[in-house]
Amino acid sequence: MPRFAIQVDIVHLPGVADPAGATVERALPSLGYGNVTDLKIAKTIRFTLEAADATAAEAQTVEMCKRILANPVIEDYSVAVRELIAP
Repeated sequence: MPRFAIQVDIVHLPGVADPAGATVERALPSLGYGNVTDLKIAKTIRFTLEAADATAAEAQTVEMCKRILANPVIEDYSVAVRELIAP
């Protein structure tokens, strides 16, 4: 069965507070980086998945995002699927 490299990027929905991002953004000017705005901190989840094809791999990953990986009340996600070539 083919193997796929999966990457899920999870970000806060617009309007949801990002305390970690706000803290880093406030600290940057004191380090000489006063030109940074709209800083957001997101999370990335990477894993390998066996599936019949890329469509099935993406569908399973989206289901996992809806059930456990992301909080749909405050987060949005994107999924990238790449087939791994066996050596």
